[in-house]
Amino acid sequence: MWKVDLHSHTIYSKDCLTRPEDAIARARRIGLDKLAITEHDNLAGALRAKELAPDLIIVGEEVMTTHGELIAYFVKEEVPRGLSPQETVRRLREQGAVVAIPHPLDSLRNSAMGLESVLEVIGLVDALEVRNARCVRPQDNLAAQKLAQEHGLMVTAGSDAHIPFELGHCYMEMPEFEDEPESFVDALQHAKPMGKESPFWPHLMSTYAKWRKRIRPVAYGGVLHAYGKK
Repeated sequence: MWKVDLHSHTIYSKDCLTRPEDAIARARRIGLDKLAITEHDNLAGALRAKELAPDLIIVGEEVMTTHGELIAYFVKEEVPRGLSPQETVRRLREQGAVVAIPHPLDSLRNSAMGLESVLEVIGLVDALEVRNARCVRPQDNLAAQKLAQEHGLMVTAGSDAHIPFELGHCYMEMPEFEDEPESFVDALQHAKPMGKESPFWPHLMSTYAKWRKRIRPVAYGGVLHAYGKK
């Protein structure tokens, strides 16, 4: 069985300072077999990480819609933020991506869809994220698990790491799969969410990253990474 973290970020997200090579090194050190890089509203970090470690990285994106975030895997073309959930799903489906709802019922996170919005699109997605290591209240993850069971959906799990320390705190234990959506979905049907929530302090590091980029952009890969920009 593989250990697969399906939710993480790098310096290409506005609230993260982790360089892709540092995420890759940490993932290998802790024994991850696959790591999905799911930047906020862009593919740049995932594509850079894929270049560095094609055997390890799944290219994903976490997209802010008008009613909370969606997350997708095996994304080929970047989908912009600010579209309706239905239009976002449509654009992801057109390119064959696998679509899930991250931290769907997180009661402390503004980017979470919440129950009403989740129910409007639950028939359009493949899975719900039921174990997100950054959910401060474990009961919110449990509520997501119950909702997925009620609707017969597959489930995902991920660390939502913004610093290397967080990687692998939540993950999927799943059969090996090929680097393409169909094989991934087949394996996901036999997968099990594992791990536990991270401590609270990594959230403070995300706040620091936002302010750091706002005050003084960070150079990486020949590009200055400022708040809200690649």
